[in-house]
Order: sequence, then C-alpha cells, then structure tokens
Amino acid sequence: MVIVAGVDEAGRGPAIGPLVVAAVSFQEAAADDLFSMGVRDSKTLSSRRREFLAVEIKEISEGHSYFELPPWAIDKVVNRGQKLRKLNYLEAMAMAKAIRDLHPERVYVDTADVLPDRFRDDILRVLGWRPHIVCEKKADVNYPVVSAASILAKVRRDLLVSNLREIHGDFGSGYPSDPKTVAFIESWFQENDLPPPYMRGSWKTIKRYTSPG
Repeated sequence: MVIVAGVDEAGRGPAIGPLVVAAVSFQEAAADDLFSMGVRDSKTLSSRRREFLAVEIKEISEGHSYFELPPWAIDKVVNRGQKLRKLNYLEAMAMAKAIRDLHPERVYVDTADVLPDRFRDDILRVLGWRPHIVCEKKADVNYPVVSAASILAKVRRDLLVSNLREIHGDFGSGYPSDPKTVAFIESWFQENDLPPPYMRGSWKTIKRYTSPG
C-alpha cells in the first residue's frame, strides 16, 4: 500500500493573520479519485464548496495535519533580511513538520521558491528521512493531492481569520491590496505605536507606521 501526500499553504501574502500549512495523505487508489470528486486548487472554488470538499477529503484520507506560523514567527525571519528566501525556508520547515506525522512514501509539494529543488532539499533536511518529493510551481493546479491540501489549508486559515475578525473587528481580507485592510491598519496606528500580535510587523504596509522617520 503506497501512501502519497500533498502539501500546500494558505496566507503567505496577507499583512494580518497566520500562514497555515496543510498536509494530507491518501492510499494511492484513493488519491486517484480526488479529481472526479471535484477537488481543484482552492483559489478556484467558492468558500462553501471548499468547506464541503474539506469534509470529503478528510473522510477518504489516511490522515492530515496542519502547521501554523503566527505573525511573530514570520516577522522573526523576515526582519533578518532577504525576505523571500527567509520566508521560503520558514515555509519549508513548516511543511516538513506537517509531513512528519503522516509518513508518506511520496510527497507532492507546491513551492513559491524560484528553485524548486532547493525548496525540496530544505524540506528533506528538516524531515530526517527521505520520501520521494515532487516539488513544483503550480503543483496545486497540476496534482489533485496538492489541491486537496490547498483546500484544507484555506479552510483552516479562513476559520482562524474569521475568529480574529470577531474579536478585533472587520479588517477585510487582510491583504495589503485591500482598501478595507489598509484603512483598518491606519486606524490602529492612529492610537497605537506598535502592531498587535495578529499583524505582520515586517510587512511594508505596517512598517511604514513603525519605522523611524
């Protein structure tokens, strides 16, 4: 029985909220059924459809796991410089930790790194054993097992962000391109000097308020 897994993240770009990595494993035969179930890259699906599919995915999977990176963990590495490289390495570590509990023999990974082999090697260094890893850009589109992971990651992050909104108010999507998010951040800094724990202080959208000068 060959166990295959998909891994993906949600929330890499927002200025608010965590980055969530999800890994999900299947027997190879079950993985072949994902496409016919309607599993696609989470970005192409409505929130209602994602929530429905997340339940279906968990039911046929061998297991799934999450690893959440809070804003402070992201800020810690980004503030050291080389933002994209540092963030890529942090994401690789999170993916390795999500994979670790599932013990798959073959893993499909979506990467944002311009050098997919480097990203794969970063994961392997943290894992401590060597499953066969296929690491590609747009793996969330090309491999249903990664599409499944993208759905779980997105549904999980949406829940966490919804909880933040209930506590702190409606900040929109959390993305720097969202006017509602920008207005929320501006309003915060009209009364505060430092960002709250749920904001990424290393993002330019927020650093403009905290950097000297």
